[in-house]
Amino acid sequence: MTTIAVTDPVGPADAPLLVLGPSLGTSAILWEGVVPALARTHRVVLWDLPGHGAAPPADAPFSVADLADAVADAVADVGADLGADRIRYAGVSLGGAVGLEIMLRHPELVESAAILCSGAAIGTPEGWHDRAAQVRAQSTSSLIIGSAQRWFAPGSVAAHPDVTGRLLHVLQDTDDESYALCCEALAEFDVRDRLGEIRTPVLAVWGANDAVTPETSAREIADGVRHGRARGIPEASHLAPVDDPVAVEQLLTEFFTKEGRS
Repeated sequence: MTTIAVTDPVGPADAPLLVLGPSLGTSAILWEGVVPALARTHRVVLWDLPGHGAAPPADAPFSVADLADAVADAVADVGADLGADRIRYAGVSLGGAVGLEIMLRHPELVESAAILCSGAAIGTPEGWHDRAAQVRAQSTSSLIIGSAQRWFAPGSVAAHPDVTGRLLHVLQDTDDESYALCCEALAEFDVRDRLGEIRTPVLAVWGANDAVTPETSAREIADGVRHGRARGIPEASHLAPVDDPVAVEQLLTEFFTKEGRS
């Protein structure tokens, strides 16, 4: 069984249910600059990857599709308690990949989705297998410098020292094997040929400084799904909710409000 953790909901009890997903090596902390504003109009739930944040370590290999099923199952339980049978979804990087898989595997669950700093395929299989091997040999601590360079836009660490520092501690504290298994899941992930099956309205967001999943990745998603649009954030890199939480909140609120009226 794929092990994730889900936070308690925050926000008005009768508001639409919004589920927020993390990037590899991070936790729900990723979204903390955005949640207070989103929780004014949504009932917000966040989830953590196996071995990350509050989630227990993985005990077996899993795929991105398995993560999607785990999130869908957990959210269904939350929705049943709240009287909600559909969700809005936003996820960053691996969390965005999970969002694409949820829409493919559980299309009836998702009303609309924002896929941030992500892609229908991310990186290369060789790169992910190499990173998994590095973490198994040297731990996630060996990734901190490189991750800080990839994750944050220039000046972001100085502008947001608390949250960026805490996220790097999350990476250091992440279970090594769970992180490696996430890498191996991403090595196998590729839904480029299936984007046309997604009928859910999708907003694909990129950060102008993001070298991991640049504008081309977002536009591939937006152009590939049935109802997609793409937007960029000039001052963001790979972790847009940290680099520019105001811009992320505004994009999500505008998108979900518009689609909620459709």
